Amino acid sequence: MTAPIELVIFDCDGVLVDSERIAARVHASLGAELGWPLGEPGVVEHFIGRSHADIRTTIAGRLGAETATLWSERFEKLHHDAVEAGLTPVDGVVEALDALTLPVCVASSGTHDKLRHTLGRTGLYERFAGRVHSASEVARGKPAPDLFLHAARRMGVSPASCAVVEDSAPGIRAARAAGMRAYGYAGGLTPAARLTGPGTTVFTDMRQLPALLGE
Repeated sequence: MTAPIELVIFDCDGVLVDSERIAARVHASLGAELGWPLGEPGVVEHFIGRSHADIRTTIAGRLGAETATLWSERFEKLHHDAVEAGLTPVDGVVEALDALTLPVCVASSGTHDKLRHTLGRTGLYERFAGRVHSASEVARGKPAPDLFLHAARRMGVSPASCAVVEDSAPGIRAARAAGMRAYGYAGGLTPAARLTGPGTTVFTDMRQLPALLGE
């Protein structure tokens, strides 16, 4: 018998805040300039859902440590400015959060500084204050299960009673590896086919989430 859901763990970028489009645009622009013209589809494949440290390691493996450092520094500035200029919540997520009665938290590949900035900029930070978990707190980022297991421990809920809402392939893989139910939001940059798999419900409208969770 499946355990009832006791906690909903939200990813941040692309699930709560519509920042993945900004990140993909900035990364694609930097890649074209610095020697890796991977384009937005390549950004989705190689970067989306991964921690800042993992992305930097990937760039270093391709272009060297010096270029990876330059890329990282310039991304932080350009991304920050773009967020300030017009970041919004993911369409329908405010309505979904308003309808949920289950406990919720955030578990994101972003740093705490980034999470405070993006969630604060969209007016969502107070909804999760004290329940925000970052990949900087664990040894391995997504697709390893470490972050989600850490969030469950901190929230005092067993993995089998957790549901994870993700929009990236590494995030969905991490949720499955953690033994949690996965809900793949395919309304963003990652195609639904990359989210589909065992133990995973794929959906395209965030307003559907409460009903999918049984609320």
